[in-house]
Amino acid sequence: MVNDGFVKVFRGIVLFECKESEVEKVLMGWMRRIMVNTAIDELRRSNMMPEIGGLPEYIWEETDKSTNADQALLYKELINEIKKLPPSYRTVFNMYVIDGFSHQEIADALGISTGTSKSSLSKARVHLQKFINKNSAEADVCSM
Repeated sequence: MVNDGFVKVFRGIVLFECKESEVEKVLMGWMRRIMVNTAIDELRRSNMMPEIGGLPEYIWEETDKSTNADQALLYKELINEIKKLPPSYRTVFNMYVIDGFSHQEIADALGISTGTSKSSLSKARVHLQKFINKNSAEADVCSM
């Protein structure tokens, strides 16, 4: 992928124009964007796109030891529920909520429209809200 990225950089260098005084920073940003897009294109070609936006391992670590067992259990169940989301919903959800990308950045990275990004996030949230509401209702029944 790195080799392909550099080939694209060298082929496109004649198109690169910079009117700013900090040419080096602009060039590095331009090259970075080409490299990222090349990597994303390769993931699409090899059907590995569900791996983008995966949950990092530190998500599983409990940071607050004062949480009770029910909260810890719900947290782990929620993480499992996120993993069950369809790949497109999960990718957008993780990139927006966990990684902090904007819808425009997600759309650019995944090659989708901004509206598709917003729709996928909305559908993922609805699915997770249903899961939370179901667990909340079950907890209410158990506590009676």
